[in-house]
Amino acid sequence: MRFKKLDLNLLVALDHMLELRSVSAAAEKMFMSQSAMSNALTRIRDYFDDPLLIQVGRKMELTPRAEAMRPAIRDILVRVEATIDSQPEFRPRESTRMFNILLSDYSMRVLIPHVFAVAQEQNATVRFNLVPQTDPPYSLLERGEIDLLVSPEQFVSRDHPSSLLYQDEYLVIACKNGRYGAVEMDIETYERASHVVMMPPNSAGSVESALLERAGITRKADVKTFSFSNLPYLVGGTDRIATIHGRLAKLVAPKNGLVMYKLPINFPPFNQMLQWHAYRELDPGIQWLRSIFEVGASRMSTHSSNQ
Repeated sequence: MRFKKLDLNLLVALDHMLELRSVSAAAEKMFMSQSAMSNALTRIRDYFDDPLLIQVGRKMELTPRAEAMRPAIRDILVRVEATIDSQPEFRPRESTRMFNILLSDYSMRVLIPHVFAVAQEQNATVRFNLVPQTDPPYSLLERGEIDLLVSPEQFVSRDHPSSLLYQDEYLVIACKNGRYGAVEMDIETYERASHVVMMPPNSAGSVESALLERAGITRKADVKTFSFSNLPYLVGGTDRIATIHGRLAKLVAPKNGLVMYKLPINFPPFNQMLQWHAYRELDPGIQWLRSIFEVGASRMSTHSSNQ
């Protein structure tokens, strides 16, 4: 299909090339040969009368015009994808639709089992792709590459709708038989201790690190890990402590010889949000997906309060 003499199929190829800044990587993502993708780039360059991607050393960089076009092209494609995916009604018992959900391993551990149980009760035949946070959470949502984002309030986009899913708090965990197994966990003890700290594999940072820094609290991070759910197991059998989400701590600490303390600093509640793209607000499939997350979160909270 052409619009003003432009083959609109080329926009998809251009979108991938602008995102990946690589002809070969874009070709691989679109299951095309590198020569076919190079030909597509040549045609796009001729149409716009601009090189768009230029070689700088070993990397390709975007021209100013390509940078200016990039958000608009992505916006067009997300609108088209949202229109195609949306159906007049959604039948979870008949659908094989794949839902892409970005979340942390913490949410995967405490929340997703409840969500999947709700889907199972409804005999849903949909599929789920749980996506790790390798980019700032909102960026993949903006690009339309995920259907749902489960993220702390600090990392959601202000340009798309969201809702509060549940709240949590931070606790301190320590080995019951270790140095901090029976102490008064005050600020002095907290700062003096050796910590295991989770460092996200992206530039977003972590909520508790930002809050501690704002409060002027310094941690001696002797062990760093990329996973929230690993923290209890890296503390066990040691004299280290860790700051961890309360729901996760209560789930694993009693079974692993750990004790829990209130954090010696007053933090605001940890708000875990649910977010979706504005163009998918009325998508019945996304509405159903949101509903099972909300029911799952409610069950998780009830289960936690009964423990």
